[in-house]
Amino acid sequence: MFSTGLVSVALFFLSATGVRSFSVTTTNNNVRVKENEGTDLTCSYSADFGSSARIEWKFKDIKGSQTYVVFDGKPTQPYASRVTLYGNNLRINKVTRKDNGVYDCEVSAGEGQFGEVRVQLTVMVPPSPPMCRIPSSVKTGKVAMLTCHDGDGSPPPTYKWYKDNILMPADPSKIAGFRNATYNLSATSGNLEYPAVTKMDSGQYYCEAVNDAGAPQRCKGLQMEVRDVNTGGIVAGVIVALLLLLLLGLGIWYAHKKGYLPKKAESKPKPSVVYQPTSLHSGDGGGDDEDGEFKQKSSFVV
Repeated sequence: MFSTGLVSVALFFLSATGVRSFSVTTTNNNVRVKENEGTDLTCSYSADFGSSARIEWKFKDIKGSQTYVVFDGKPTQPYASRVTLYGNNLRINKVTRKDNGVYDCEVSAGEGQFGEVRVQLTVMVPPSPPMCRIPSSVKTGKVAMLTCHDGDGSPPPTYKWYKDNILMPADPSKIAGFRNATYNLSATSGNLEYPAVTKMDSGQYYCEAVNDAGAPQRCKGLQMEVRDVNTGGIVAGVIVALLLLLLLGLGIWYAHKKGYLPKKAESKPKPSVVYQPTSLHSGDGGGDDEDGEFKQKSSFVV
């Protein structure tokens, strides 16, 4: 009796003050459905929105792209051929993996009268055999990156790595057989990284993709060999190169000594030519010059 009175008082208070909730709800906010099957996304709203409330459905895919599915009471393209709006609810006749994402039911009835509810849709697709990249040979001490990815599974698969048919733990220190190994394993991305491989990391590796839509799938196992750096070969190569250079030098020296190599042409000085003009003598034998003798008066070198 006392509780009934309290409810009556509360309803009277809300009615008198005009306080309203404008709530929007759904019967299932996490819908999971197999690919190519149909499903319903439900939406309902409180009576205080009135009879002329406007309903719109928005979709945001897993990449963050957003679009209208229902706008102004009508399905939009490209949803018109496979989406039906009955009442406030959205029916998708045949879902595909592209329909993965969140759907928002938005209800409005005037200024300040707005509410929404979100529904998560997960399209169930079993994983496919993942694509694995495993190096066949790595040198000791180098980085080794093994990758694994499946683009078909939905929800997105998680990944497991196996070495010699033994499941590799995410933390190698917790398993005795991997305690001496050092690697980083991501179950989300599928990457297995060795910062510096050792001989004990050699083995056969394969990856497995797992989700709850179907059976796990694995890639073909491949062998990874870790090889020591061939220091002996490097040293031998250097010695051979030095011997070849030494032999080349000795050959040039010997050829030069025996005269097998052409010598540089010696430059000869140009000859000096002295020009001496004829001396003129007076008839009376005057002058400083004696008869029959020529003395140089001027000259130039050619």
